[in-house]
Amino acid sequence: MAFLHGITLLLLFQLIGELLVHLGQLPLPGPVAGMALLFITLILRRGLPESLSGAATSLLGHLSLLFVPAGVGVMLHFDKLAGDWLAIAAALLLGTLITLALTALLMQLLLRWQR
Repeated sequence: MAFLHGITLLLLFQLIGELLVHLGQLPLPGPVAGMALLFITLILRRGLPESLSGAATSLLGHLSLLFVPAGVGVMLHFDKLAGDWLAIAAALLLGTLITLALTALLMQLLLRWQR
């Protein structure tokens, strides 16, 4: 019963996020808005309910299954992607390098701030 309560909370916050994005015409995915609201709620609550923790742990255990549809989509549209392989590879490489660099800079700033 705890898992059902936890998954209901997750879906409820996703629904609230979808509604806010739709009604507010926000340029943001609804689940991202819902997760931000859930994050704020957990900070204000100063704790994680056991039911939510159990549901999240169960979902994370099956996270790899969520990549199957993306992999099937890539294989299905491989002919369309093949023509733009250079741009896709460049975007992936540059995106990864920029992310690594910004993460390193942020880590340095946070370590300095902590001292």
